[in-house]
Amino acid sequence: MNIPIAENGLPETMSPITLDEMQSVRLMKDRVDCKFAAPASLLRQLLEELAPCFRIQVNDGKRIALYRTQYLDTPGLEMFVMHHNGKLNRQKIRIRSYVDSGISFLEVKNKDNRGRTGKIRVPVPFSHVQSVADLDGDEMHFLNEYAVVDAGSLTPSLSNRFDRITLVNNDATERVTIDLNLSFLNHSTGCETQVENLMILELKQAGRQRSHFRDALCRLRIKPHPFSKYCMGSVLTNPCLKYNRFKNRWISINKIIH
Repeated sequence: MNIPIAENGLPETMSPITLDEMQSVRLMKDRVDCKFAAPASLLRQLLEELAPCFRIQVNDGKRIALYRTQYLDTPGLEMFVMHHNGKLNRQKIRIRSYVDSGISFLEVKNKDNRGRTGKIRVPVPFSHVQSVADLDGDEMHFLNEYAVVDAGSLTPSLSNRFDRITLVNNDATERVTIDLNLSFLNHSTGCETQVENLMILELKQAGRQRSHFRDALCRLRIKPHPFSKYCMGSVLTNPCLKYNRFKNRWISINKIIH
């Protein structure tokens, strides 16, 4: 069973920040990301550690937001293979939906050989597609311009949903996301699965610098842990995929969960 997360179960000592105030720390085009994994049972303790130095995003009175994502890939899963083979310059294409706000974006997310992440996106009026034929001319033009694969060959490959808590430090130089209650649906196999008692934390910075977030994780003995929702979700829902590069990561995730 997934960990229930109630709004009234979160610490009240953390100051709020609105979506409008968050605009200055979006860090979308050029940033350094670092991911961590920990048992979801540590959530409240972590937030209490961060409360003096971080603010929590609040939207319409809610501090926990529901996200949905649909990933697009080629029939040969070229973008999955890029990641599995350790290609330093790689890409993901997805439709990211902010369920509570009713807003969706078609996004192209790139990672380069310097470890920096960039994301470009356009708003779309839907949360998922049956095929790229559902996209209009402007949306296909966007993909043709930015996708490293043939945009016309893209097809829905995996969907996920999760709860997200978003934090920003008091200096507005870094953003933290905490994702919980992950579930996946594979569009090829029809397989669905949930990942229980796990939270994925991501630190987003303009560059590497001193971080109170890293200090708090160190005190709680939470270590960096690479985790791609697309890759891990694909492996968990498609037994035919080659996954040896991710095997040790999943073993360590299982240790965290249990």
